[in-house]
Amino acid sequence: MTSPSPAERLAALRAELARQGLAGLIVPRADEHLGEYVPASAERLAWLTGFTGSAGLAAVLPDVAAVFTDGRYVLQLAAQTDAALWQRQHITETPPPEWLAKNAPPGAAIGYDPMLIGEEGLARFTDAGLTMKPVAANPVDAVWTDRPAPPLAPAEPYPLVHAGRGSEQKREDIAAILRAAKQDAAVVTDPASIAWLLNIRGADVPFTPFALGFALVHADARTELFMAPEKLPEATRAWLGNAVATQPRSALPGALDGLAGKTVRVDPAGSPAWFAQRLRDAGAKVAAAPDPCLLPKARKNATEQQGARDAHARDAVAVCRFLHLIATEAAGGGMTEMSAAAALLRFRSEVDLFRGESFPAISGAGENGAIIHYRVSEATNRGLAANEVYLCDSGAQYLDGTTDITRTMWTGPDPAPAEIRERATRVLQGHIAVATLVFPQGVAGPHLDAFARRALWQAGLDYDHGTGHGVGAYLSVHEGPVSLSRAARPVPIEAGMILSDEPGFYLPGGYGIRLENLLMVQEAALPEAKKPFLRFETLTLAPFDRALIEPALLSPAERDWIDAYHARVLAEVGPRLEAEVRGWLEAACAPLSG
Repeated sequence: MTSPSPAERLAALRAELARQGLAGLIVPRADEHLGEYVPASAERLAWLTGFTGSAGLAAVLPDVAAVFTDGRYVLQLAAQTDAALWQRQHITETPPPEWLAKNAPPGAAIGYDPMLIGEEGLARFTDAGLTMKPVAANPVDAVWTDRPAPPLAPAEPYPLVHAGRGSEQKREDIAAILRAAKQDAAVVTDPASIAWLLNIRGADVPFTPFALGFALVHADARTELFMAPEKLPEATRAWLGNAVATQPRSALPGALDGLAGKTVRVDPAGSPAWFAQRLRDAGAKVAAAPDPCLLPKARKNATEQQGARDAHARDAVAVCRFLHLIATEAAGGGMTEMSAAAALLRFRSEVDLFRGESFPAISGAGENGAIIHYRVSEATNRGLAANEVYLCDSGAQYLDGTTDITRTMWTGPDPAPAEIRERATRVLQGHIAVATLVFPQGVAGPHLDAFARRALWQAGLDYDHGTGHGVGAYLSVHEGPVSLSRAARPVPIEAGMILSDEPGFYLPGGYGIRLENLLMVQEAALPEAKKPFLRFETLTLAPFDRALIEPALLSPAERDWIDAYHARVLAEVGPRLEAEVRGWLEAACAPLSG
């Protein structure tokens, strides 16, 4: 059977909307858990539009349609969608509610799937004066005739040697939060929260060890897990214990109805609107508040912190072998973006406790590196050439931690042009500015973002993405609630959190530069301080390319930081490497003054 063309898919959806009496539909890039990584059965946006980025939304009206995404994906959006079918929009410059208000007839019923958008997101559309109508069955599913089946990978126990804290203790902690807020129960829809809370992991989505399901946590610590029975083998049921009642997904509506008269916490941003709507219809009081697991999960305990250190130390061996390969072979013209990414994956697969990539490697040479979240394919794969910039952003999942690192390299053999060195050095200065910060407790992610941009701003340069995101403990490589971004909620940074530090610069059609390490928040010992202060501990261990550093731009303190960091990389990673790679690392980590 021939797959329908993009035009036929859009036409079929419009016919279905007319059949359901809808003037339009919004199609978020989301599943029922509103997460970044979704199973193939939930890739509705990709099926409809061709756009495969991890953030986006489509709006379909009878005569016009648009796809929206953020600055990371604007080039990818243009490459993957048909301009004759879809307007391509920057989601912050032209928000979808604004576009719909301008293009939809006044009072027209715009459909939405209440399992694919939170109440907070839905409010942006209703606040724009739009008439939003929930659908009982998703119209895309009605026309997606070859839709994959939902995943049924088993949930597996996550042992205490890695989790560091038992599920019973965690459930008691969450119950205490609910009691303090005078709430009777909480809806938990984030699979990362469920994985953390119950000390389980799974394989339902790519790159992230999730077992998809929903949970209700009660103020007495009783917990109900709603998950397909075939996903829960006997060993996992025994691990969960009698205090966790397991039920099929079909039991969820009745369980919510049974909370009539109770006060139930629902995350308006992270949980589908369906939950709050169902609870209100049942007579429950909905308390709009963040997922109670978010902050405790983000504050890594001592075991998780040591696991992160250990995972990064092992990952550094694979990354340094990869950087050596690029340094010695890229200029010869025998490598491609895909073969380079495959080599890095091969190196990582030899590392203890490796469980897979934490996201598809962004392997971008030359102009492809300027596509912020570029994903190489057979159609776009190009060779690495001499004397160009190569950017690789990659990460791994290990049983004891999650990694994420970006390095930008000059392939040589000639020196990098002065302009590229200058811009790469300004990116490095921004990276150092964040890594070396000492700041008072209570400071939030948006407050730190400008430090990473200062050196670029002084030259009239900038980048169109946040500076950093949270990272989980053998969980999602993008973890809330804290991020270093002007657009983020001002959630205070706390000790134990792991954040990325990744400023960049991108010249469309030319090259991309990004430099990323993961940082772990620690208490800062400042004898003169009158209140608690925090600092960052750098977890990532891999050299920055000296060919892209212009020492004359650096302050003495910045130069000292680079030399000290490289000395640490050499001391901690060098002994684990074979002689040839160790020799390369010694040169790569030599002092800038040497």
